[in-house]
Amino acid sequence: MPDHELPASVRVALWATAAYAGRIDVSGVAPRALPDLDHVEGLAEPLAMWQSLGERAVLVALPRPGDLSGMPSATGDLHAAASAARECVFIPGLGGALVPDFERFGPEGDQGWAVRFELHGADPYPTHRVEALDLGQLELSLRTELAAHTQTLAATGGAPFGAAADRALDRLRALADADRWGLPPGLPGRAERLIGLAATVLRLTEAGLDPDLESVDLATTSARGQTLRRLHAQAATSLADATNTAVLHLAGWR
Repeated sequence: MPDHELPASVRVALWATAAYAGRIDVSGVAPRALPDLDHVEGLAEPLAMWQSLGERAVLVALPRPGDLSGMPSATGDLHAAASAARECVFIPGLGGALVPDFERFGPEGDQGWAVRFELHGADPYPTHRVEALDLGQLELSLRTELAAHTQTLAATGGAPFGAAADRALDRLRALADADRWGLPPGLPGRAERLIGLAATVLRLTEAGLDPDLESVDLATTSARGQTLRRLHAQAATSLADATNTAVLHLAGWR
């Protein structure tokens, strides 16, 4: 996967909704949302089609195998594809989703990243589920879980993150600039703050779950892994919820 603080679908959902609100042209979504990718395929056409049909918002889901929370209902292979990719974007009105498939290409020493978005059918998604979210409560829940799991990790022993996390953070810091999170302007401050916090926790836990990460013993590795997976799930849910709340703001729905 390419190095970026935010999942591609989070960035696409925000920039696509900004485009639907008239802030940029739909053709500008990929360059702004995915500047870290060398080739993007299958994104501009569906986004333009959805806009022409009257859609005003693009939502995001960050599912995991066994956890499809935040996903629209679907009869095809959307759920399997999105779970494998661990991300997708979808439209709430007419129904439909895009799932990214990333691929590294090029010779050793000169490689780049390409992404191809696959269009899937999906049922309409009730936006009242997003409208009911409270950013203050979402942030409090994530910070509470982060504090509790940090204590658990300290009690477990071993290195909860270690060298793998340090390498990941070094890569992310090298990419940081004035537009660190790749977000469109005009987002609510609390939404932007929660997106940043959740994304940081998400990347840290992913680094901590690196199978090459050294540990004291098998029991410590297992206990640490369980805690990190719970925290990772909480961060993914918080990131999707904060993003979708920001999407509603960009669409003028709240």
